[in-house]
Amino acid sequence: MAATTAKGFTLEERAATAAGFHVPMPEGHEEELVARLKRRDEAAFNELVELYQGRIYRLVFRMLGDRAEAEDLAQEVFVTVFKRIDGFRGDSKLSTWMYRVATNHCKNRLKFLGRRGRGQKRELDEIADAHAIESATMSTSAQLPRPDDVLLGRQVEGFIGQALRELNEEQRTLVVLRDIENLTYDEIQDVTGLPAGTVKSRLHRARLALAERVRELRASGTMDEEGS
Repeated sequence: MAATTAKGFTLEERAATAAGFHVPMPEGHEEELVARLKRRDEAAFNELVELYQGRIYRLVFRMLGDRAEAEDLAQEVFVTVFKRIDGFRGDSKLSTWMYRVATNHCKNRLKFLGRRGRGQKRELDEIADAHAIESATMSTSAQLPRPDDVLLGRQVEGFIGQALRELNEEQRTLVVLRDIENLTYDEIQDVTGLPAGTVKSRLHRARLALAERVRELRASGTMDEEGS
């Protein structure tokens, strides 16, 4: 018999869904989990962490580009979720609500780091999904060519990582949520609170800005010290 984890999920099933943010659950299980969290059930909190810690960390890391900051902030996100669970009304998936909490934390942390003048590390290049972003930016007719070899591919990833760092807070959020995390437009609307049309128009502009900056970096052939 396959080994199981929380509430009957097999390790194979958990591994198979690790790439996506939403965790498939048996019917009624999410509602039960939320009810237990609202009763301040410690076992329910541990289960929530087990289910989502990798996903929350991945999102925060992609937003901040700093492993140490991401580890600290991911812990803060779970503490906040536990404290504010009474405010979750079930209008969206629990995971979507957690995404909203996480992105708000990221925005606040980015503002704090910006005030401190702290640059973001090259680590962001490691998690910029070059293929997803490149495909998205090409769809805007930005003409960002695909790399022909491994060396050029790594260089392009570096340029994309730097360009992603240079996007403003909202633009980076939209690109990460849509083109890296693959959220639907409805889910992004739930996370950001932006109207659907605004999400699409601002994401379009963010992709254009990203592609334009990548083209500039490729033309100059240089990256900042953190991206070199």
